[in-house]
Amino acid sequence: MTYTKPRFLSFEEYLSYDDGTENLYELFNGELIEVPPESGENVQIANRLFLFFALLLGTDRVRGHGLELEVRGEPRNRYPDLTIIQPEHVQLLKSRNTIRFNMVPPLLVVEVVSPGELQRDRDYIAKRMQYQDRGIPEYWIIDPQQETILVLELTNAVYTEVHTFQGNELMRSPQLGELTITAAEIIAAS
Repeated sequence: MTYTKPRFLSFEEYLSYDDGTENLYELFNGELIEVPPESGENVQIANRLFLFFALLLGTDRVRGHGLELEVRGEPRNRYPDLTIIQPEHVQLLKSRNTIRFNMVPPLLVVEVVSPGELQRDRDYIAKRMQYQDRGIPEYWIIDPQQETILVLELTNAVYTEVHTFQGNELMRSPQLGELTITAAEIIAAS
């Protein structure tokens, strides 16, 4: 039996595809690239932040790694480690957990950097450009290796660095204000 990898001419065609699995895929040049599982450390960090934001905003407004975000460029979609969605997204995402271009952008996306230069470049450069282009008001890059959290705010369609948080500094969000959690508590730096 020969297996042929599917090719997709449009994002809509990709959205209608179902391979019968729970696998997550990025659409890259018309081909599916399976998203590898996250590291245990990245999952722990995202879970801490999920719990914090769920208690602050309610569970309906916070989405984990399974939320898909349509973006321009390649790949055509991303799966942020954590996303704070807008109130109107709650109903729109009931049938499929994908934020399309015809929807307002989410309020905040968070990426946890995995070890390795390729992963660093992806979060600090490629995703930053795609999220900026998508008009997402706030982007956090959590870097466990550096024990820092870089907070970026969209100003005049360009991300500007608000602050790099570390240690016992209380986090501050341009969209949500002062928070009652420190960078160290999110990263769980010893």
